[in-house]
Amino acid sequence: MKPQQLHSTRLEMGVAVGPQLYRLLRERIIRGDLPPGARISEAEIAVGYNVSRQPVREAFIKLAEESLVEVRPQRGTYVRRISVAAVMTARFIREAVEADIARQVAGASTEAALAALRRLIEQQKAIVQESDPAVFLRLDEAFHRTLAEAAGQVAVWDILQGLKTQMDRVRYLTARQLPRERLIDQHAAIVEAIAAGDQGAAEAAMRGHLQEIMTDLPLIARTEPEFFDAPAEGDAR
Repeated sequence: MKPQQLHSTRLEMGVAVGPQLYRLLRERIIRGDLPPGARISEAEIAVGYNVSRQPVREAFIKLAEESLVEVRPQRGTYVRRISVAAVMTARFIREAVEADIARQVAGASTEAALAALRRLIEQQKAIVQESDPAVFLRLDEAFHRTLAEAAGQVAVWDILQGLKTQMDRVRYLTARQLPRERLIDQHAAIVEAIAAGDQGAAEAAMRGHLQEIMTDLPLIARTEPEFFDAPAEGDAR
């Protein structure tokens, strides 16, 4: 992997280099631009960004802690396959947390929150055919974060970010290959249940939305087996 292949060849002045490199490489891995098995060179990245190897090493350590890369002594650093077990764990936690968030919001929604959620759905519809899934998935993230904000649970949403790394890798693959309209319809069902003040329906709609990955994962694993650490069928049940 050559340094110029990164999203950006510029680092922000006055900001610690290591965290910036970590975020850039992390995004590339999650998006699938750096696929499993890709070798990333500490020396090449350091030269490409005109920095010492120490901040690059720090970035690699953080990526390894998230199970995104594997450092092989005397051989190099390689992007790891997606952990199916980690995907299923993240889905379980997200469902438990976000189903309760949806229930809370349905019990005390505001016009401002509903307007923000509906606006995000309209934005999703406007770019549903966008070839780059990153645009759509940013709006998806904004939708879920807006719900957390409406429930007064932003800190919980921030905690989830570190837990769903492997799940996000799958989301990029599915957004490239599977229809996005169904996700929009699921978001709309959540919002309409909230607008009606139906806590049970809001919770059920959120659970159904987050359980979708259990259907998608085996399909994606069959078409992109090189991305996964094991067959997904058994884990996704």
